[in-house]
Amino acid sequence: MRKIVYSFLLFIISIHSVFAQISRDSILELQQVEILSTNQKSVIPAQVLKGEQLESLNSHSVADAIRYFSGVQIKDYGGVGGLKTIDVRGMGSQHVGVFYDGIQLGNAQNGIVDLGKFSLDDMEEISLYNGQKSNIFQSAKDYASASAIYLQTKKPVFKKNKDTNITLRYKLGSIQLINPSTRIEQKINNQLSAVLSAEYIKTNGVYKFRYQRNNRDGSTAYDTVLKRRDGQVDAKRVELGLFGNGYNSNWNVKGYLFNSDRGVPAAIVRGRFDGRGQTWVDKNYFVQGSYEKRFNKFQSKVNAKFAYDFTHYTDTVSTVKTENRYVQREAYISWANIYSVTEKWDVSFSTDYQFNNLDADLREFSYPTRHTNLFAFASTYRWNKFYLQGSLLGSLVKERVKQNTSAPNKNIWTPTIILNYQPFAGNDFSIRAFYKRIFRMPTFNDLYYTNVGYSNLKPEYTTQYNLGFSYKKITNSFFKSFAIEADAYYNEVKDKIVAVPSGSLFRFTMLNLGKTKMKGLDVKVKTSFQLGEFYFSPSANYSFLEAQDFSDPTDTFYKNQIPYTPKNSGSFILGTKYKTWNFNYSFIYVGERYNVHKDNIRNNRLNPWFTNDLGLNKDFKFNQYSFKISFELNNVLNQQYDVVYNYPMPGRQFKLILSASL
Repeated sequence: MRKIVYSFLLFIISIHSVFAQISRDSILELQQVEILSTNQKSVIPAQVLKGEQLESLNSHSVADAIRYFSGVQIKDYGGVGGLKTIDVRGMGSQHVGVFYDGIQLGNAQNGIVDLGKFSLDDMEEISLYNGQKSNIFQSAKDYASASAIYLQTKKPVFKKNKDTNITLRYKLGSIQLINPSTRIEQKINNQLSAVLSAEYIKTNGVYKFRYQRNNRDGSTAYDTVLKRRDGQVDAKRVELGLFGNGYNSNWNVKGYLFNSDRGVPAAIVRGRFDGRGQTWVDKNYFVQGSYEKRFNKFQSKVNAKFAYDFTHYTDTVSTVKTENRYVQREAYISWANIYSVTEKWDVSFSTDYQFNNLDADLREFSYPTRHTNLFAFASTYRWNKFYLQGSLLGSLVKERVKQNTSAPNKNIWTPTIILNYQPFAGNDFSIRAFYKRIFRMPTFNDLYYTNVGYSNLKPEYTTQYNLGFSYKKITNSFFKSFAIEADAYYNEVKDKIVAVPSGSLFRFTMLNLGKTKMKGLDVKVKTSFQLGEFYFSPSANYSFLEAQDFSDPTDTFYKNQIPYTPKNSGSFILGTKYKTWNFNYSFIYVGERYNVHKDNIRNNRLNPWFTNDLGLNKDFKFNQYSFKISFELNNVLNQQYDVVYNYPMPGRQFKLILSASL
């Protein structure tokens, strides 16, 4: 451990020395530049966590923080290394687009992004949009999902005459967690800056849990305390970014590397509680960049990305040893444009091209290649108290395979309409509504996985209706601020892709069978007030969701609640400040659900669960440097629960965080 810490500090000092020498030895005469102001005319607000609130949450990863949004359910398979995926309003993980610094994270293999891999250390803001982001100056990809999550990392900010910012952070915690990280920001000149961010995570993934199961007659089958295994993680993340600006323009380039070697926690079934020897090696690399330029009333932006993802899955304990390797490649380029016809009327056009292919060492694999062209036309009009936006997305998809038959080409056009109305003077109260029809393409696994794929699958279509309001007020009275938002919605998913047996448990066929309907309500309340020198900022979210299966009237689960979807869920956060002290309390509740067996009967019921988390931190100043010490206690009451059936979650945990800003 000491060697790791010393090496880490030596690395930081050497980098700082190099940058400092460059700064001393260079005399630069810079021309005056005008920094570009991005077009940010948005119609419908998003759910947002940013700044101090994001930093104060007792969360390790992006997935942990997103749990506090209304209408969101996280599937968590346990521990730091367990897979963590998101489901918004019951439509499924594949219908959620995840954008990292404005460019979508892709996974053509299974359509799922593991949010547990993304740390909060460098995150400036996390936002969730139902439907789509309503700022029309965006890529065509931004229109192409039923909901979207945007992860915005920190941009370099230099105060006064400071040219270098260094942040060091070290986390120690339960489950043998070791998590050092650093961030270095260097101002090269007034037009160019660089950022280096690095992080290391290591844990043995072993934690205790209580396992309780009853027989059908109500007698106890198991009631014991055991250790959860196969959750070990050894992961490294490195990001290097360049940020530049010029006259009415800005640009950035980022390189990203994530390598992890982690265990795959197995389900606790059939009396087996030991580890299964399953491991999952990830190597994810991408380079992405963006350039933006304004010409009076016209603004244009180009995004580009290349990604390479390698996955190695091994199972050494099962009867037949499994060892599979997958390689995904993605190339992406986007051109977005917006023109302000008048001060009240904007029009935009975006076009994207994306290339994906997948290699695997499976027998008779198809080696698919997909070419996707997207075209988006959008317009926003603002007239007195009305804001109206419409968009039309065209999706052209072509696929090729080396073996078997490729899926037919797709040519699909889908619309969206968004309305916002402010009936009273000022911007305190507004009513909003949107309609959106969108689809998701079958993944490579759906179409071409050995003995599973069925190339004639149709896309899954979703139709969304939303009606809501928001009210916010800032005052000088006891309540410094108050805000409330509520949205009622109705969604349908048609041609749902499902796997059905085909003569053997090892041979499945993918078919379009399902149809689900979702009716729900999301409510968010946030306020702040002050008592003496204590400043309080409580917020609460509540969600009601009835998501029913309407696939086949002859099914026993017809009109039943779909698996893992609670009707009631919510969260509460209380932040408190006193001078240089900060206290945070958070509570999450998830109501009863049913497991994958679909029938809403007692044997398939999953109990409600809740967690209480506490956090306390203290800021220090020493000369011009800032220091912070934080202590977090998660699951204070040691609640025993499963987010996914038979994947027990950790009980009470702690974390100590030391950080310094130099």
